[in-house]
Amino acid sequence: MPMLKDPSRKYQPFPQVPLTDRQWPSRTITAPPRWLSTDLRDGNQSIIDPMDAVKKNRFFDLLCEVGVKEIEVGFPAAGATEFDFITGLIKADRIPEDVVIQVLTQSREDLIRRSFESLQGAREAIVHLYNAVSPAWRDIVFRMSREDVKAIAVKGAQLLVDEAAKQPDTKWHFQYSPETFSTAELDFSLEVCEAVMNIVGPTKDWPIILNLPATVEAATPNVYADQIEYFCRNLPNREAAVISLHTHNDRGTGVAAAELGMMAGADRVEGCLFGNGERTGNCCLVTVAMNMYTQGVDPGLDFSDIDKVIETVEYCNQLPVHPRHPYGGELVFTAFSGSHQDAIKKGFEAHSTQNNEYWRVPYLPIDPADLGRSYEAVIRVNSQSGKGGFAWVLEQGQGLKLPKRLQADFSKHVQQMADDLGRELNGEDIWTCFRKAYYVKVEPRHFRLVDYEESRAGDGTRIFTGTVEVDGEPQRISGRGKGLVSSVLATIRDAYGLELDVLDYTEHAMGKGSDARAAAYLECALPDGRIVWGVGIDEDVATASVRAILSAANSAHHGPGATKP
Repeated sequence: MPMLKDPSRKYQPFPQVPLTDRQWPSRTITAPPRWLSTDLRDGNQSIIDPMDAVKKNRFFDLLCEVGVKEIEVGFPAAGATEFDFITGLIKADRIPEDVVIQVLTQSREDLIRRSFESLQGAREAIVHLYNAVSPAWRDIVFRMSREDVKAIAVKGAQLLVDEAAKQPDTKWHFQYSPETFSTAELDFSLEVCEAVMNIVGPTKDWPIILNLPATVEAATPNVYADQIEYFCRNLPNREAAVISLHTHNDRGTGVAAAELGMMAGADRVEGCLFGNGERTGNCCLVTVAMNMYTQGVDPGLDFSDIDKVIETVEYCNQLPVHPRHPYGGELVFTAFSGSHQDAIKKGFEAHSTQNNEYWRVPYLPIDPADLGRSYEAVIRVNSQSGKGGFAWVLEQGQGLKLPKRLQADFSKHVQQMADDLGRELNGEDIWTCFRKAYYVKVEPRHFRLVDYEESRAGDGTRIFTGTVEVDGEPQRISGRGKGLVSSVLATIRDAYGLELDVLDYTEHAMGKGSDARAAAYLECALPDGRIVWGVGIDEDVATASVRAILSAANSAHHGPGATKP
């Protein structure tokens, strides 16, 4: 069936919240929320093959390593795997002192009792109770009245209190979710939550967690924020409740909804690493946390080795993290476009000279190094790339800092290779292309330096004497000039009739310390107006200059590559 020309015949816009004096738009996030990972529960129930005990334990360890302090470890009444994993964590004393585990249960007596049974011996635990409250569930799924639905929540709350009393050595916390909160009437959600609070009797020092899920994301995130603010402002005994968010991503704005929900007064965020979850997924904890980080707020979660986190998540979920996923994707810090590469390259150059300056690099909202990513992966080269891209790759991989006009000259060689290969070029490809283009320690070469010596004449001029292989045959040549470069140029002219007029010469050290090498770059004009470049690399800067001249001579001799100015 095709899409409707008039979707309003089938779908209606979501109603607005009656909140004319909303406060959340003027607020900012200045501190992290309490984080709850539901990877082992909501995330686990949404993957094709649920995690076994090995994967669950590995994921649990990862969550502890990155600093998550509240972890929903499962739905103990769902089956033996879930139940045994939870009891195993407790019996093996694998739960860190500062971590609290949480289990989920529907508001049914048998499931609640089973959940408490799984937590026997726990030092501290959260029991998460839920039942759906929205009209669609009441009318279609349950065929119950408001009072009937509220009674289910109240009965479940009483069972929480009764079962907790049987295990007084455990420090208990209770969480209640009016499931489908985002599509329920606000007054009814408040009524049910208040009824649950009346049974549990929370206080400021021992608050209840009220989790307000966007079980199915049905409106823009500002509407969810309005719902959260309205709820917070109208909840009796607000100081005795921790307001928690559990957003889904059906409209693609689960992260935005969580951020606006925090601005609206929420204290806690539930979600999964990289947003795994039912349908289009849950709120991505990595994204929300790193969004805070880029605003100068410590999120309290450590993703310094983002690739290790991804490796574990992909192994346990058997789902890939998308290459474009914020912060974690393989390509999120990578530029292929020439203009992007040029801006990033200049940004890094500027940042390296500005000590104690705030991070300001175009196209990179965060320093990849903070997440354990190397700068080598920031710029990658394909047929869409410009001269800044391969120049960056050569600088990072080989230590070469090409002059701008040499970058432009080399660009045509890189583009030709990219077109010929029809794929992305790696660092080795570009280095090979560079060596061939400028005859840097690569064959065939018409001229190849074997050795040389320099001396000074009585009139102060420099005398160059050396051995050069010409098509494999060694020849002894010499000449003089005002300096080393001019003496070698004179030698090339006198011995081979090759006129090279130097337009520009630059050199720099490659690396630091006693093992540093030198690179020399020579831009030359030929008598017919063509331009050729020479590149020389050597441990000695003078020898690098000589090699650069012979490199230019090779380019002039072979013809291809010489360009009009």
